[in-house]
Amino acid sequence: MKIQDIALAALATTMLTALSAPAFAAPKTLKWAHVYEVSEPYHTCAVAASDLLSTATDGRYDIEVFPASSLGKEVDINEGLGLGTVDIIYTGQLFAGSAYGPIAIGGAPFMFRDYDHWDKYRNSELFDELATGYKNASGNHITSMTYYGQRHVTSNVEIKTPEDMAGLKIRVPNAPLYMMFPEAVGANPTPIAFAEVYLALQQGTVDAQENPLPTIQAKKFYEVQKHITLTGHISDALMTIVGGPTWGGLSADDQAVLEGVLDETAKCATDQIIKAEQELVQWFKDNGVNVNEVDRTPFREATMKLHNGPSATWDQATYDKLQAIK
Repeated sequence: MKIQDIALAALATTMLTALSAPAFAAPKTLKWAHVYEVSEPYHTCAVAASDLLSTATDGRYDIEVFPASSLGKEVDINEGLGLGTVDIIYTGQLFAGSAYGPIAIGGAPFMFRDYDHWDKYRNSELFDELATGYKNASGNHITSMTYYGQRHVTSNVEIKTPEDMAGLKIRVPNAPLYMMFPEAVGANPTPIAFAEVYLALQQGTVDAQENPLPTIQAKKFYEVQKHITLTGHISDALMTIVGGPTWGGLSADDQAVLEGVLDETAKCATDQIIKAEQELVQWFKDNGVNVNEVDRTPFREATMKLHNGPSATWDQATYDKLQAIK
């Protein structure tokens, strides 16, 4: 047999083998976007979720996480869910409230008595009802709630009473309900995108901001703020949301698998945030920050007057159900 004939026969054998062998399908990569730093548990736990999902789906799906507003600000990534430009996001309840007002109730100031009240709410029939309402309004699916921590005020003036906040220019996220607490105590709420807060504080564009202790540490706000006042005015949470186009493209079995992975991810981050909150007061003190432990009662009383006022995006019945959770 000529050399050319041998080569042709070998090529034919190779092609037949390739055609008869099962094709290797590359995994479908889901894009998970958020606005938090790579050092924060929200990100590290989300990164770990990729291996969990890949294992649970025999390599058919994995996740790529885009942190620190790399795919856009909160408003952008919320819009991206419906457009299919992102598959999964972390977002605050008040941002989700732009699509369905009642879901924002969990992010309102002094809405919860304590962590236990919040934890029971996220596992309640009321939350399931609100999540369904959100899905009907937006087309997107809420899978999980991650504890974000109690929000506290940082500032360059010492705060001991609500009166000390009068006229204070305080940065808040760009969602209307974040203005409720500052307005209740006479401060001047100023919406600024999360990625721009450090510079705004450094340049004196605003006098103060509010966030949980782990975020204050991760974003290094303590470098440009002298005081942390433990107002604990919001027991905040992040919702994990899967975009409608993505969720609708999954089989029922894959939906259940993804939901389970995202629930596990929420637990991963929640456990770490709880631990960090317990340790960080002393850490800030050790790093020269003045940490003010104040009586929260007058802050709470001033704010609760606004709970069902003009800025409320829920009805009285929803509010009463939440407050009745024991």
